Amino acid sequence: MDVATITAPAVLILLGPPGAGKGTQARMLEEKFGLVQLSTGDLLREAVAAGTEAGKAAKAVMEAGDLVSDEIVIAILRDRMAQPDCAKGVILDGFPRTTVQAEALDSLLASNNQKINAAISLEVEDAEMVTRISGRYTCAGCGEGYHDQFKKPAEEGKCDKCGHTEFKRRADDNAETVASRLAAYHAQTAPLIAYYDGQGVLQRTNAMGRIEDIANDLEGIVSKVMK
Repeated sequence: MDVATITAPAVLILLGPPGAGKGTQARMLEEKFGLVQLSTGDLLREAVAAGTEAGKAAKAVMEAGDLVSDEIVIAILRDRMAQPDCAKGVILDGFPRTTVQAEALDSLLASNNQKINAAISLEVEDAEMVTRISGRYTCAGCGEGYHDQFKKPAEEGKCDKCGHTEFKRRADDNAETVASRLAAYHAQTAPLIAYYDGQGVLQRTNAMGRIEDIANDLEGIVSKVMK
């Protein structure tokens, strides 16, 4: 699909437990369709660094050791989506996490005359997540994701995207933490599948295959919902 044919900002949501590949697939869709990937963690850091009103509020909360409220996150998201580079649309990676956040997002989009084009559930098997999560790492330069088994750099020790030679692993990407993170996902985030199914925007794709095959499936879904 030619990105030039997109006439209204699109809103895509990727759903799936830790290790499902949301970040990797979001970046691939970003490049393919000219969209902007937005993750809550990055948005908070950027807003704090920029010193926006919402960023100042978030900084005060975090410095106090508290969790940033949904209202602040929505305010930061509103500011970010208003920026020119989001004119074609966004891919939300890691937000919303609860139905309360989903309802707040619906209100934000309605105020901007936007809608959710698709909430795409990356269907995975819990038993396989241990291997997938414990083997992943990222480029220290650009953040491109890799895996010990499923996605190695074309040239060992060198990032395919930016050429950086240093990589990093998250301290909590180990088998001991996977079970609790999956439990938290199923308890809080999985209900979003039913929520978006009820809205008629839910799409499902098998995310247990090759990265390229999953990407092709997602591109097919996105091409249809953005027509």
